[in-house]
Amino acid sequence: MPASTRRVRGARASTPARWVLLVLGVFLLGWVVWAAVTWIGYGHGARTAALDGEARRFLPDYEVEELFQARINAPASVTFAAAESMSLNASPLIRGIFRARELLLGVASSRPFPSGGVVVQMRSMGWGVLSATPQREIVLGAVTQPWNRDVVFHAPPPAQFAAFHEPGFVKILVTIDAAPIDSATSRLQIGTYVATTDSAARSRFRRYWAVFSPGILLIRAIALNAVKGEAERRYRLSSSTATEPDANRAVSISARVSAHP
Repeated sequence: MPASTRRVRGARASTPARWVLLVLGVFLLGWVVWAAVTWIGYGHGARTAALDGEARRFLPDYEVEELFQARINAPASVTFAAAESMSLNASPLIRGIFRARELLLGVASSRPFPSGGVVVQMRSMGWGVLSATPQREIVLGAVTQPWNRDVVFHAPPPAQFAAFHEPGFVKILVTIDAAPIDSATSRLQIGTYVATTDSAARSRFRRYWAVFSPGILLIRAIALNAVKGEAERRYRLSSSTATEPDANRAVSISARVSAHP
């Protein structure tokens, strides 16, 4: 085979590998830039009015606020039920993100999620319910050290959560809120709020958040999209089921009229 032909084939064979390396390089560069920007801007983000009322008293001063929201074509009660029952096990991408975190922290074997919806799962992992409004809102809280390989969550009682200041820890709130817009539409908000208990914890969490926040925020976005799809599916199903008796009754009346002119 001529040497020129071998060179052409060799160049073609190396092209996919080059594209893979290019994509990987762009990904790593973007991750580094994100981490640097997040580290520099830590604690300086604008505060919204999302954490207020009952929830605000549990974390009156926080350093991280991440809020995801979407308009859902379903009543608030249906949206909240879909959010509460969503399982982390349902998404291969979410499981993959958690496993990537474990590998980066040097965890040898993956720890499976508990069964049930996300609220049940979080409570099984050690989170506590700080407040709840039926069919509308739930506030979950935990105290932890997320930079450890094996993360352990503790849930101080609601009356003691705000006053918890043991050095070296992070306090986290996760809120799920389905607010009605009208009788058939709602707004779903999933919020994450973080406060550290001392300067050492702040420094360690600041580094952790800079590196791992892309995956954490991606999980929130995936969850929001999954809840939107499930809530709207449930509402369409309930609406079609509710109209079936009327439709059957109309068919029956039409049949009687045809039979007895």
